Amino acid sequence: MFARSKSLIGLRVRSLGSRIALVYVVLLAILMVATLFVANSSIAIFARENAEGDLGSNARVFDQIIASRQSQMANAGQVVARDFGFREAYATGDTDTLISALQSLRDRANVSEAAIVQLDGSVIGGDLDGTALLPRLENGKDRGVIRLGKDEALAAAVPIEMPDLAGWLILVSRLGPADVAQLSRLSAVPIEAHVVDRGDLAPHLAQLPLGKIGEVDDGNGERLVRVSPLASLQEGSEGRLVLTHSLEAAMARYTVLHVALMFISLFGMLAGAWAAIRISRGVAKPLQQLAEAARAYAAGAVSKVRVSGPSEVRSLAASFNAMVEAVEEREQQILHASLHDVLTGLPNRRFFIEKLDRAVQRQTASARTLVAFIDVDDFKTINDSMGHAIGDGVLCAVAQGLQDQFPDAMVARFGGDEFGLLLNGIEAGFDCTAIARSLEIVLNREMTVDERPVLVSSSIGIAIGPDDAANGDGLLNSADLALYRAKSDGKGGCHFFEPSLDAEASRRRRMEVDLRHAIRDGDFELYFQPLYSISEGRVKGFEALMRWHHREHGMISPATFIPIAEETGLIVPLGEWALREACRVAAQWPDGLSVAVNISPRQLGADGLASTVAQALAQSGLAAPRLELEITESVFIGNVEKTLRVLHTFQALGVRVALDDFGTGYSSLSYLRSFPFNKIKIDQSFVQALGDGGSAHAIIRAITTLADALGMETLAEGVETAELLELLRSEGCDMIQGYLISKPVPAAAVLNLLRSVHSADRKAVAG
Repeated sequence: MFARSKSLIGLRVRSLGSRIALVYVVLLAILMVATLFVANSSIAIFARENAEGDLGSNARVFDQIIASRQSQMANAGQVVARDFGFREAYATGDTDTLISALQSLRDRANVSEAAIVQLDGSVIGGDLDGTALLPRLENGKDRGVIRLGKDEALAAAVPIEMPDLAGWLILVSRLGPADVAQLSRLSAVPIEAHVVDRGDLAPHLAQLPLGKIGEVDDGNGERLVRVSPLASLQEGSEGRLVLTHSLEAAMARYTVLHVALMFISLFGMLAGAWAAIRISRGVAKPLQQLAEAARAYAAGAVSKVRVSGPSEVRSLAASFNAMVEAVEEREQQILHASLHDVLTGLPNRRFFIEKLDRAVQRQTASARTLVAFIDVDDFKTINDSMGHAIGDGVLCAVAQGLQDQFPDAMVARFGGDEFGLLLNGIEAGFDCTAIARSLEIVLNREMTVDERPVLVSSSIGIAIGPDDAANGDGLLNSADLALYRAKSDGKGGCHFFEPSLDAEASRRRRMEVDLRHAIRDGDFELYFQPLYSISEGRVKGFEALMRWHHREHGMISPATFIPIAEETGLIVPLGEWALREACRVAAQWPDGLSVAVNISPRQLGADGLASTVAQALAQSGLAAPRLELEITESVFIGNVEKTLRVLHTFQALGVRVALDDFGTGYSSLSYLRSFPFNKIKIDQSFVQALGDGGSAHAIIRAITTLADALGMETLAEGVETAELLELLRSEGCDMIQGYLISKPVPAAAVLNLLRSVHSADRKAVAG
């Protein structure tokens, strides 16, 4: 029975209405407890402050009572001290008369003692220590506390003058417990008073500051205590007036208020709990209906709630129904968006792969599957030079052209400038090269975008299943390899997959792994080829060239590993190493020699190249004008402003900048106008063509004339014969580089090469 009740309670608490009510009640209880705590604390503080005020007021009353009592005793004493008969009896030594007068004074003034202290400290008519009183009396003290037996007492001294000082009349009023208790009854609040000597104070009272109210616990509860000093008329006596007031008694006056606050808090909690239950039921019921509808909707049923009841509930139900309708519509949109490209409206890569997987499952030798991978050539250049709007228009035109040419095929956009084409059910005897030719016609043509002619070309890779691959991933990979080969062969080409491409891809992947290991292990070495000045007849510098001696395959050609390094981004750390190593080696050469280092487009596009150059110069100690950085025109394709900004940074460092392979680009003159290069390197294709005659002479003459007019040096690459040297000299070329002077040599052979070239030059001059 108990377990069942417990489960029912847990079920109720787990419901939304119960949780709302529980949270509301708990929060209300916390608030009420906090309020009650603050109120009680405030009352306690108020009560304490009131008690301290009462104690301070009564302390002043006690001081006034004591002062008044002393004044009364002094006045009574002055009447006797001035009486002629008293003074005559004192002057004549009539002790009986004096004792009678003192007894009469004691009764009349209602004091404990009345005595005479003579000038020698002797006492007449009382049990006082005249010797202890004499120092204070002689100093003019006339009121204070003295020790009378075991009790403290108030004393007032009146001088006896005849007319000179002859002694003092002392009146003493005892301050024993009964006397002080009688004074305490004059207080408006219950206060306990004690007059004790300083030495008799309890330790916890002796530590309290005089005249200040403190709090102590003497075992009977907490009390407020005020210790006040009393003037002393006796040597060795320091009186203290101790007033105590019970905090418990002070707080007792506010007990009714505490009880009232507790009842108010309890009533507030009960009322709040009742309101919470009512509110939770009003909120939970429509929400429960919505929850049931939501569960049904989650299960696949288009469930809506009935719009009825109060306005808030009707509004909530209507909103839920509108949400269901909107979600249904949005799901359709999301499903379409997840399978289609936003720009072109074509299926995306995911949709393409789903269709391809189904097509591959049905393919046979007589019903083949063709996958074409298409990449628009130089699309980034189109975007950068003509704008993204034209670029988007080109993509849409390519998509439309493919759909128009192959209405029965699935055309998809894979992202960026990549497209896919899927044809299934191709018969065994069908010539697939016809499809390739149709693709080339559609993709390699001039298109009009926003009334602007745009010459577009695309590279195409084709794979056919089941011959090239038996599954979808394999066909896509084969088509991708074929596309890579097509792009390597040149723009606008088409290539079918061949098994050798897979082997080539494996070789490239292995080469990439070996390249990473070589960079890590330091397997690269720099060779240096001399840069010879025709006019000065001497070597003016060297170009640093990377060489890789593979541990298994021997020397690897830069034409093999440099493209892989460019594609994978490894050219950045490799180029940084070459820059630092070239500066280190060149710093050991004679001062007149410079070193040229090639900078790849990937390096120039990375951040921090200028800092790397500055660090390489600083670490090696090489003077900045002795370093020459060679770049190709391809670095300007893309972010031209950033490229020019980096080149100007090099120039600001004092580093020379050369334009390599000049003449092979399509807008070299604009680059020469944008940036003042220090040197132009004429591509070796023009140099080799000098021996064949034709326009090569005119081209080289035009380059040298233009460079001379712009204040730039010219250097011809690939000079291998003396005849070419003379032809270049006649065309005004400043420098040459090639096997005629020397092949690239290791760093250790540079100085020997310099001596041999210098010796050969001297022999030529002597001859």
